[in-house]
Amino acid sequence: MAKSVLGLVGGSGIYDLPGLENAEWVGVDSPWGDPSDKVRIGYIDGLKVVFLPRHGRGHIYAPSDINYRANIDVLKRCGVTDLVSVSACGSLKEELAPGTFVLVDQFIDRTFARAKSFFGQGCVAHVSMAYPVSPKLVDCVEMAARAEDLSYRRGGTYLAMEGPQFSSLAESHLYRSWGCDVIGMTNMPEAKLAREAEICYTTVAMITDYDSWHPDHGEVDIQAILKVLHDNASNAQRLVARIARDLPREHEACPVGSDTALEFAIMTAPEARDPELVSKLDAIAGRVLKG
Repeated sequence: MAKSVLGLVGGSGIYDLPGLENAEWVGVDSPWGDPSDKVRIGYIDGLKVVFLPRHGRGHIYAPSDINYRANIDVLKRCGVTDLVSVSACGSLKEELAPGTFVLVDQFIDRTFARAKSFFGQGCVAHVSMAYPVSPKLVDCVEMAARAEDLSYRRGGTYLAMEGPQFSSLAESHLYRSWGCDVIGMTNMPEAKLAREAEICYTTVAMITDYDSWHPDHGEVDIQAILKVLHDNASNAQRLVARIARDLPREHEACPVGSDTALEFAIMTAPEARDPELVSKLDAIAGRVLKG
C-alpha cells in the first residue's frame, strides 16, 4: 500500500493551516496553468499534509475564476491520496443551522463556466460519479468531528451554483424542492476532477447562513456570514488536525473505487491519442496511460 498523504483545500475564511511542523510554502508547476496559490506542505504527527487555499491568500479568485484543474493537478503531483475540501456553504434545511458542518455525500452540478475535465478531444475518458466521496475518508472525518465535539451531520446533497451572486429567492426554493441540503459555489468541478485524478475526496460543508429562502433571515447578510466564517475556520483547523492524527498512515483501498476510477475509463485507442494532451496527463493519469 502507498503512504497516505492528506490534502486540504481551504475555502472562504481558510487561507492558512496553523500547526504544521516543518511547514513551507512551495510553488508547484502545472501544465494546466497556475493554481490558486502555492501549496503549504508540512507534517502533523508524522503525516505529510498539503494545504491549498482555494481562493488564494487574500481571497483573490472568485469561484468562476479558480483554475480547478491546476489545483487538483498540483495536489496530485504532491502525492495527495486523500483530499478533504472545506467549504463555506448556505443551508437549505431548517435543521442545518449556521455553524453546522455537513459531511456531503452527493452533488448536483449547476455550474456552466468552468473546465470540468482533464480529458477531451485526443484522449476521451468517462469516470463514474455515482459515489463521489470516499466513505472511509468520511469515516475519518466523522470520527474527528465527534472527537472535537463539533456540530455536524453525516450525509447531504450539495448544490453547486455558478455564482458569484447568491441565489434568487425563486432559485433557493427550487433547490429546496429538489431535496438539496446545502448550496455553494466551489465544489464542482473540484469533486469531478479529484475523481479523474484518482484522489479519494470528501467535502466538509461549513454552514454560514440560510441562503435566501428562510422567512426569518431573508437575504444573505454578509456581515453575519463573516462572523460565522471566523468561528467555522477555528473549528475547521481543529478538525483537520484531528483527521491528520487519526488517518491511517498506509492508504487503504477505497470501497467505491475513488483511487482506481480511471481503470477502464479511457476510451481513446492508444494510437489515436493526442501526444500533447497525454503529456499534460502525466500526473493525473500516468498510472493507466503508462500501463
